[in-house]
Amino acid sequence: MTASEHIRLGRAATPESPLRIGILVSGRGSNMEAIIDAAARGEIPVSVEVVVSDRPGAPAIEKARSRGIEAVALSCPPPGPGRDEYHRRLIAALEERDVEAVALAGYMRILPPEVLDAYPYRILNIHPSLLPSFPGLHPHRQALDHGVKVSGCTVHLVDSGVDTGPIILQEAVPVLDGDDEDSLAARILEVEHRLYPKALGLFASGRLVLFGRRVALAEA
Repeated sequence: MTASEHIRLGRAATPESPLRIGILVSGRGSNMEAIIDAAARGEIPVSVEVVVSDRPGAPAIEKARSRGIEAVALSCPPPGPGRDEYHRRLIAALEERDVEAVALAGYMRILPPEVLDAYPYRILNIHPSLLPSFPGLHPHRQALDHGVKVSGCTVHLVDSGVDTGPIILQEAVPVLDGDDEDSLAARILEVEHRLYPKALGLFASGRLVLFGRRVALAEA
């Protein structure tokens, strides 16, 4: 495979020149907290420049501000002309802060082409299943209904589909006989809090390469 047939993801960030990211949230923001805290501890060369919520009352907003991170609330209207304006304001909020990459952390919206085009191969998401199994809503319920013995979580690049982008990292979590949705979700969430910062650290290292749909770690 020639150099023209692959895409280098991220950039070689350093503590002195960290990757500037924005985080999009809709709810409590526990994965957001994990990312902010990992960056603050110097574990990943990432600087969280802004948190943007589509819900003004989301708990994540105050959690971000309590950690010294700027947080912006942009109420997302129903589909129509107002939704287009919302996405323009979202892009502007990111670009005004020189954001280089975007992390979705419980952001419950499908991003339209204009947002994807503004950050090609630079938007990441975490989903609580081993994709491509159980995409979309209620993945824990789907896993239990199917009787699987293993579930987990996946960090992937965002494309125009629902949880269909190329996979960066995955980690398995066993499904126990006594599990319900809440207990399975809680154990998977603990793994999410480790896996998402790890994936962002790899993205910020500039060593991830996309070959077709496969993300690989390039040699140093």
